[in-house]
Amino acid sequence: MRNDDRFIPGEEIKDVAQWEFAAIETAAQLLQAQVREREAQQQQAHAQDAYQEGFAAGVEHGKQMAQQEVQRQMQAFRAQQAQDAGQRFAALFQQAEQRLKEVEQTLAQGTLELACELSRQVVRRELTIDKQAVVPVLKEALSLLESQHKVVQVKLHPQDVQTLGAQIQTDFEGLGVTLRADASMKPGDCVVESAGTVVDGTVAKRWQRAVAALGLSSHWEQTHEPE
Repeated sequence: MRNDDRFIPGEEIKDVAQWEFAAIETAAQLLQAQVREREAQQQQAHAQDAYQEGFAAGVEHGKQMAQQEVQRQMQAFRAQQAQDAGQRFAALFQQAEQRLKEVEQTLAQGTLELACELSRQVVRRELTIDKQAVVPVLKEALSLLESQHKVVQVKLHPQDVQTLGAQIQTDFEGLGVTLRADASMKPGDCVVESAGTVVDGTVAKRWQRAVAALGLSSHWEQTHEPE
């Protein structure tokens, strides 16, 4: 190779510009700016992707939390409904049990009153048939008196005095019984008096004591019956 091959002939050089390093620096700055811009875009893209992923994850988490809350509220609602239903059932059962007791008590009371009424009718019939019915009552009344009471006054219905007078005087001869007919008394009644002590053996009084022992209050003479 010739030495002049390494040179360019002057006549071939038309436009010559002086080389400046500033152009290289500017190009480098532009390149750096482009690189930074690409990095910023990439970071922004990553941030956007991360935001989208985070937003989607947040939405999913929110949905799960909402579903869990709905399930919790539904379970609490069902539990409360079950508790309320149980309380209502218990109250209804208690009311039914109380009503049953009231019905049973009413039936028992009605049965007892009916039995007493039947007994009253039976006793009234026995008093009209059995002329000796007052004798056991008189014995019981005399037994309630103290033994030192030797003077006894016995009030009876006139019919009983006429029928049983002689028998009573004989049976209670040792007590000095004085019989007294009292038209205000009923057949089967007797009232015994001795030394200020009075034993009421009337049928009405005996009936009242009998029904009172059963927890009832029933008069011997009914309002629709003649005196």
